[in-house]
Amino acid sequence: MTKDQIFEFFRRLAEDNPEPETELEYGNAYQLVVAVALSAQATDVGVNKATRALFAKVETPEQMLDLGLEGLTEHIRTIGLFNSKAKNVIALSQLLVDEYGGEVPETRGDLVRLPGVGRKTANVVLNCWFKQETFAVDTHILRVGNRTGLAKGKTPEAVEEKLEKRVPQPFRLHAHHWLILHGRYVCKARTPECWRCPVVDLCSYRKKVLEKPKGR
Repeated sequence: MTKDQIFEFFRRLAEDNPEPETELEYGNAYQLVVAVALSAQATDVGVNKATRALFAKVETPEQMLDLGLEGLTEHIRTIGLFNSKAKNVIALSQLLVDEYGGEVPETRGDLVRLPGVGRKTANVVLNCWFKQETFAVDTHILRVGNRTGLAKGKTPEAVEEKLEKRVPQPFRLHAHHWLILHGRYVCKARTPECWRCPVVDLCSYRKKVLEKPKGR
């Protein structure tokens, strides 16, 4: 894509959804860290179902430690890899209490020190809570970046690097949300719904599905 095409790409996505937000539910920075850590290889819908009751009880890392590993595990049994995720959440809560006064740090370097928090999770927290211009590349963004020609790369890191260079203002803050939502609901993995895509003419994908399949 050219610079003008990239600008138009995001202009249209922004026009459709001016204030995109993560679909994860949370009330503060700590709950966001926990929710994103739990969302690895799980759906936001599934995580939200598990965390509603949990977050009604737990708002701080201190409260999570009081709940304990067994208590947390009971709340998140419906989420994939719940045993390892529960251990990570307890460990990251302990580290926040021990070294950060119970507060969530606002630098990527500090965030990725937390057990279960990788670069993608850190980028989500930095973007959603601290309003930093980061690009959290998940499977949706990886697919959309490569399919459309917006940001091609074999790894999330490669796509993130391309997005850092190519996404213009005033779209940088919300760019990763637009791309995630576009990949989740329009540019789907199995059959992209090109027939209703607002940026179809800007996309370089060669196997566009321009007619809605019967029965859909």
